[in-house]
Amino acid sequence: MISIQNVSKWYGSFQVLTGCSTEVKNGEVVVVCGPSGSGKSTLIKCVNGLEPFQKGGITVDGISVGDPKTDLPRLRSRIGMVFQNFELFPHMTVMRNLTLAQVKVLGRSLDEATQKGLKLLERVGLAAHRDKYPGQLSGGQQQRVAIARALAMDPIAMLFDEPTSALDPEMINEVLDVMVELAREGMTMMVVTHEMGFARKVAHRVIFMDRGEIVEDALKEDFFGKPRSERAQQFLSKILHH
Repeated sequence: MISIQNVSKWYGSFQVLTGCSTEVKNGEVVVVCGPSGSGKSTLIKCVNGLEPFQKGGITVDGISVGDPKTDLPRLRSRIGMVFQNFELFPHMTVMRNLTLAQVKVLGRSLDEATQKGLKLLERVGLAAHRDKYPGQLSGGQQQRVAIARALAMDPIAMLFDEPTSALDPEMINEVLDVMVELAREGMTMMVVTHEMGFARKVAHRVIFMDRGEIVEDALKEDFFGKPRSERAQQFLSKILHH
């Protein structure tokens, strides 16, 4: 579903990604972890063309992301993206946030888009909040709306960029529960996160990055059982210790 081949990226003279390669199969859940500044978010943003890259290639469902001829907005409409800070339109109700792109990008009727939006709000436990504005919701609720909005586009894959890092601890589980459910239904997912409990529960593979490189790309059991690199061992001992 997602193929990343030898991708390198620079900001000016500073190299942020170095020769990154991995594959994500249809229905697979891959967790990307690593210390701050290791390139995790940059890598995931390259997958749907939010960040350009200078070398290598990325294909999603056979479509080349880096090809200048690729219709990126169209491709992005097929890849759900959930950000750290929700990115909801603050001046629009929850329901309007869910219907806007369905109508504008997918050409659905407002009625159809509303039905779809309602179904998804029920699924994330927020149907009662359809007429509220994002500012009237908690962080956890806003993030669940953001997930519902991404799902409203019937994506072929979902990308999550540290979806719980801006949340209070007691709100984290309500978002992770929705993500666990999605994973169990077979959604193809790439998730940048420090939530190792989530990784243990649903990931098929774990990618560990450091300084712009993929240091490990292993089955979950192998990664948590005995990471090969010393750098990953240090990282895990710190993060699992607390």
